[in-house]
Amino acid sequence: MQAVDTVIRTSLYSEVSLINTIGEHIINGGGKRLRPSLVLLSAGIFGPIQPHHHELAAIVEFIHTATLLHDDVVDESAMRRGKSTANHLFGNAASVLVGDFLYSRAFQMMVQLKNMRVMDILSQATNVIAEGEVLQLLNIHNADITEQQYIKVIHYKTAKLFEAAMRLGAVINNASREDEDALALYGMKLGTAFQLVDDVLDLSGDVEKIGKNLGDDLSEGKPTLPLLYAMHKSTPENAAIVRKAIQLGGLESLDAVLAAVKATNASEYVLSLARSESEEGCAAIAHLPDSIYKKALMDLAAFAVERSF
Repeated sequence: MQAVDTVIRTSLYSEVSLINTIGEHIINGGGKRLRPSLVLLSAGIFGPIQPHHHELAAIVEFIHTATLLHDDVVDESAMRRGKSTANHLFGNAASVLVGDFLYSRAFQMMVQLKNMRVMDILSQATNVIAEGEVLQLLNIHNADITEQQYIKVIHYKTAKLFEAAMRLGAVINNASREDEDALALYGMKLGTAFQLVDDVLDLSGDVEKIGKNLGDDLSEGKPTLPLLYAMHKSTPENAAIVRKAIQLGGLESLDAVLAAVKATNASEYVLSLARSESEEGCAAIAHLPDSIYKKALMDLAAFAVERSF
């Protein structure tokens, strides 16, 4: 991962100073580096990790970082990972344009790898992620979205890049199509579990640990699964409160909403779904030979569900 960070910093450089400033702000802003890690762990199962794997991992991180820059503008976020967002510090226009730079730099780096499968996987993934962003935008303030529709948004917006990262590691080290598909399924399941836990932490996490304000999703009118479950399982009075909070956004009813979430065990329900996704992901790669890389993936699946940040 140190080698990946070196590639990131080298590839991030631009003669335009603002790009360097905003890029460094994002890259140095913490984060778990999960997606580039998945590229390396997936590749390591099938052979030695080499410099071109570090390049591929950096490409995935650039794509993820570009989506964060754009997300924060769309969501009007002021804090991420406990620090001020780029749009809060430098303005929306600069954040959008530097996000575009990171996307285009990622594709420049892809071309240098001279692997059409890599291009195919990442071009499809970025397109699906963009569709997920639009789906989420369409569902803002929509209290009538179903659980299935919400899971679809997660699959597109979040889990798709996890899936792509896992598939890329397998492809770049010439895994069989069967093993490639198994790792991709693990990535999709891990990404889904990860986002479901994020949704729970948004309503119950420690602000210092999660690095953002409690109820950020609710304030934006996002109908996350804990809110939807609480609304459907609450008394008519509490259901009306949750519905109105989603429809209007803001945090005026946060305490009442949190009470409804607690009374219906909504967090426990969503966490149980996350555990199921995590277990299904592990089952998908159980047939692979034991190695430090496979063990790390199994441990990561457990971490995704049990974490508090």
